[in-house]
Amino acid sequence: MLQTKDLAIVILNWNGKALLKKFLPSVIKFSDDAVIYVADNASTDNSVEYISQHYPTVKLICNTENGGYAKGYNDALKHVKEPLLCLLNSDIEVTKNWLQPIVFTFNHEANTAIIQPKILDYNNKSYFEYAGAAGGFIDKYGYPYCRGRIFDTIEKDHGQYNNSTTIFWASGACFFIRNEVFKSLNGFDETYFAHMEEIDLCWNAFNSNYTTKYVSDSTVFHVGGATLSNTNAKKTYLNFRNSLYTLVKHTDKHVLFRVLFKMVLDGIAGLRYLFQLKPTFFFAILKAHFSFYSNLPRLIKQRKQRPKRSGYYKTESIVWSYFVKKRKVF
Repeated sequence: MLQTKDLAIVILNWNGKALLKKFLPSVIKFSDDAVIYVADNASTDNSVEYISQHYPTVKLICNTENGGYAKGYNDALKHVKEPLLCLLNSDIEVTKNWLQPIVFTFNHEANTAIIQPKILDYNNKSYFEYAGAAGGFIDKYGYPYCRGRIFDTIEKDHGQYNNSTTIFWASGACFFIRNEVFKSLNGFDETYFAHMEEIDLCWNAFNSNYTTKYVSDSTVFHVGGATLSNTNAKKTYLNFRNSLYTLVKHTDKHVLFRVLFKMVLDGIAGLRYLFQLKPTFFFAILKAHFSFYSNLPRLIKQRKQRPKRSGYYKTESIVWSYFVKKRKVF
């Protein structure tokens, strides 16, 4: 039987000394005998020196470059041998007994490969947090949404999602995975850099017949946007580009129609930014599409290398449900 000592908590850091000072103490306090790592992405803010001096029990992995979330974790996890992994953002506050329900689920559900806890907002603790909430799903056109968060509508937590259940994707903010599964799926696609690489990995797991679960008995609080905020055009670029990447790589059928329809919706979103006098975000979407075109041959090749499995989406179009039918909650 797996125990907490068989779990590695790996915190990816890039110039996040202030976040480590604020949030690492809760991880150390409430993680029992789990092994804690800080994987540093070539920081220049003395993060490594700070950890060495103040937290000698924390293991350090020093990557040679800032390869973003995807490459950063791929490089770091080559050095981690524990059978269970927790990929934890540096801006997360954990809670007492947060690990026990996770380890219990892994022990009793052999096919469960990936787990996400309940993720609440650190700054407004009675509400779910945007990045993950109570577990993620995706619609047929590649739009991700969560129990507890659809687009910009975020629900208050009043126990409506206090049930552990199968989900489609788990948030990269607090992402538990079996080490052997991570390696068998070849980790994250490094071309994503950041954003949606966890959805891509969960889709690979789904196509390989693994289960991803949301476990409500485990709770963490996430600041969100501490590394790259929602007001950053680079985040817009990565989200729109990586969404198209993911559709081409994974959708089971009618992929051309799905991609073209998604591109039309992206165009509408771009025009909306122009009307809002936010031209930087319009050009971010435009740049995302040009990057997508240039990478299309590689994506098609990746598509052919992976099995496809139907039944991945729960709604026809979350855009239609949300903006036309005005359905704002899961």
